[in-house]
Amino acid sequence: MPVRRWLSDPHRTWRPGHALVAVPLALIAVITVADLLAPQEIQLSPLLVTAPAITASFAGPWFTAVVSVITIADEVMLGAQNGLLGSRGMQTQLAALVVVSACLVLFAYVRDRHMKQLTQVRSVSETAQRALLRPIPSVLGPLRLASTYLAAEEEAQIGGDLYAALRTPKGARIVIGDVRGKGLPSVGDAAMLLGAFREAARRHVALADVVCHLDESVRADLEENAQECEDSGENFITAVVLDIPDGDPVVEMIDCGHPPPLLIRDHRLVSLEAVHPSPPLGLGELAEPVYQAEVSRFEVGDTLLLYTDGVIEARCPGGGFYPLAERIGSWTGEGPESLVGFLRDDLLSHVGGRLGDDAAMVAIQRLAH
Repeated sequence: MPVRRWLSDPHRTWRPGHALVAVPLALIAVITVADLLAPQEIQLSPLLVTAPAITASFAGPWFTAVVSVITIADEVMLGAQNGLLGSRGMQTQLAALVVVSACLVLFAYVRDRHMKQLTQVRSVSETAQRALLRPIPSVLGPLRLASTYLAAEEEAQIGGDLYAALRTPKGARIVIGDVRGKGLPSVGDAAMLLGAFREAARRHVALADVVCHLDESVRADLEENAQECEDSGENFITAVVLDIPDGDPVVEMIDCGHPPPLLIRDHRLVSLEAVHPSPPLGLGELAEPVYQAEVSRFEVGDTLLLYTDGVIEARCPGGGFYPLAERIGSWTGEGPESLVGFLRDDLLSHVGGRLGDDAAMVAIQRLAH
């Protein structure tokens, strides 16, 4: 509790927020002086209850209790000064002040406890995010990368969107995906896919074999959870898996029902629509796909933007979808960090600060090798 720590440490540096401590004490002093100077028929002491009420709005239970005790003692002093301490009216005021003060102290205690629990939850959430959704390296060989993640769940740091990037002997492998659903219930599926990708990306040479392994992992996970979750059979994960070799200015891509990447070249935008799209991961048994990597040019200076449908399906208060391609056209910065930061701020502005679905973006720029 900031106020309590400040009171217990007189050598703590003064901050503007510490001025709040003086507000209830100054209020008590002003009301006391005004009551003593006012005619006897005018009683201002009932206004003293505002001091503990104001204190409880910013301080913890200990300082609220201190102000409450000072307020009650001041009420008694003013009653004695005016010769009204034994009257029923003054006794009623004192009783009401005691009850209100006790309620305010209890309120401050409950709020403090809730804030501590919320801080712990945030800490666990951040730890889980670092463990499951590891930060993408800023440089992978001749690639420069940047990413951002926006969870739809309030107070959450992670959700059902996922991304990962790692080095292979010949280049880099990158995945971005979106678990059906949103928020914390989908975290387990996202963690499973990320683990499967990190294992398969290093084991298999061909990109198609990597995607086949991911599909089998998702289907196996759904079968294991079928008895626990009634709608597990309807779950799936959309994803785009990329291979970017170091020595060849191309990108190999397999799109499994995911929004297509966008290629920015010389301030022109190209959508890398899959000619042979594959079904979402987890539905391979139904569709029996033949995974085929598609090759596109990815030259020095080009930038690839990967994103989830939480970006393009984000709605403004008026109901309009976020115009991703149009907004990229208005970007005037340089580098993937600038692009991701611009789109993140612009997306939050578009929706009014609150997303309805998880959203993730990864920007990749090829540098001179």
